[in-house]
Amino acid sequence: MLLRFRNVARVGPVQVGTGYDQRGREKHTAACTAPRCGFSAEYDTRSAAELAATTHRCSAY
Repeated sequence: MLLRFRNVARVGPVQVGTGYDQRGREKHTAACTAPRCGFSAEYDTRSAAELAATTHRCSAY
């Protein structure tokens, strides 16, 4: 399945994007782009995803 994100923003090493899940519901994802970090999470609201991005402490740094 090809995921297409829109409204992508970067907060430090974390990218936040908005897209749709398999059922057509809008979801917001926060994912760390640092090598060997592995942090990613899906949220129902954009503000929750942005909060997770700002409070994420990357263990890869």
